[in-house]
Amino acid sequence: MNNKFRYYYNNVPGRGLCRNNLIYTSLINEDDTIFCQWYHNDSEYHQGQNQVVDPSLMEEKWLREVNYLTQMSNAFPDLVPKIIRIDLDSKKIFLEIDGPDFWERSRCSVENYDIVLPDWQDQMINIIQAHRKLGWRKYSMHPSSYFIVGGKLKSINYFFTYKDSDPNISIQDVESHIYSTRQNEMEKHIGSLGIEWDQPQSWETMDKLCWASFTTNYPKDFIEKVKCIK
Repeated sequence: MNNKFRYYYNNVPGRGLCRNNLIYTSLINEDDTIFCQWYHNDSEYHQGQNQVVDPSLMEEKWLREVNYLTQMSNAFPDLVPKIIRIDLDSKKIFLEIDGPDFWERSRCSVENYDIVLPDWQDQMINIIQAHRKLGWRKYSMHPSSYFIVGGKLKSINYFFTYKDSDPNISIQDVESHIYSTRQNEMEKHIGSLGIEWDQPQSWETMDKLCWASFTTNYPKDFIEKVKCIK
């Protein structure tokens, strides 16, 4: 197993190499079999576009990731990558993978999802249903938040996950780790959903806003199916 790591990027058409994540630093080993979530604000990787610069917020995101990812690994081990190791001192999570993430394999284009994994919709819905069975709301739903291992989707990025019993949040509370273009998409829908940016919203409303902001990343029929999940 190769343990030499490099920065991991997504090669987005028209934009070139882009950060794979806005909060942590993404690393991958040389033979693409281990992915590392490094909860460290690495300036070289983020190139001055660091989303989370507050150490206390980074710590909160790190703890949330460890908590929910390990719970998923225990409750639904087939739906997340195998956890190789969690280094609490360096704040690194090492995951067993089998090549680049789902979005990268699809050349960062929704048109290629069916080619890469014909039943991706059913698999992703199964993962979202698992989250709901646990009473969770997961909002890091970008297609780069999934890997394919042995023909099965595996979910990562649990730093943006909440329990139904958690106090409601506002968009303003979490805007520091929502990419600017995603915020622009959200702003298009807050009026129709009756949302105020700085006011706490119900989890159901946040769900609707989340999926409304992902219309360029997922086909309409898939989003409609997801909206039916309770």
